Amino acid sequence: MTQMLGASILVTGTSTGIGRATALELAHRGYRVYAGVRRPEDAESLLAADGRLKPVMLDVTRPDQIAEVARMIAADSGEAGLHGLVNNAGINVSGPLEFLPLEDLRCQFEVNLFGQLAVTQALLPLLRKARGRVVNIGSVSGWSAMPLVGPYCASKFALRALNDSLRLELRPWGIRVILVDPGPIATPIWDKARRGDIGAETEIFPLYGPMIERALAFTAQTVARAIQPERVAGTVIRALESRRPRPRYLVGSTLRSGPFVEKLPVRLRDWLIAKFILRDYPKV
Repeated sequence: MTQMLGASILVTGTSTGIGRATALELAHRGYRVYAGVRRPEDAESLLAADGRLKPVMLDVTRPDQIAEVARMIAADSGEAGLHGLVNNAGINVSGPLEFLPLEDLRCQFEVNLFGQLAVTQALLPLLRKARGRVVNIGSVSGWSAMPLVGPYCASKFALRALNDSLRLELRPWGIRVILVDPGPIATPIWDKARRGDIGAETEIFPLYGPMIERALAFTAQTVARAIQPERVAGTVIRALESRRPRPRYLVGSTLRSGPFVEKLPVRLRDWLIAKFILRDYPKV
């Protein structure tokens, strides 16, 4: 797929960050962009930024909204179909696994994994018409699991596996499935822990306080090197427009540390991570 003026593309999770930057750039380049949002105020903000966008109410965990968006795009596009789907919607559930409510873990997977597949399934008939492309937004966390972000890492590991299977399954129809893995992007992962909202009535802080503080400090060090959403959006557009797109795109110099770390012996890998996150704990 090369650039096609007026071609239809759906981007999920466009309220902020990568999704918003991608939707705006695609609209600027002349695509018909369906921008998935969950709140009316986010739709208004997108329209204020670029009136050519078409915001659609799309919570990826709601089958009714997914079906409605699929019907809308089918009615608008006709036989042309859908040229691109960018699965960007996601959340980040963090905290020690010992105290993690299982419902929170299920929510993490409902959004970051099951929701991505549900949207893809609903749009595949339209993607097949256009021999379109699916771009899934992964993460460095899909390569190297870290302490205190286990749910998020697990969802991104699973998304990488799903992406690989889907890429092969859709190959006979010429539908390219592409994974874009960004490095760290500044996000308030630890705001809840910093405010003291957790731990007041549990043993979380007595047990994990030093680890959380070290994680906060480590995160602060990476913010200065955080990737801007526009840079990731540029990679997504290359994946959509390139005649021969790569199966995976790595975005950001720090990202390559993920695959690299996972090639190390396990004990060395754990020692390196513990050096930064667990150094205040006694050795066992």
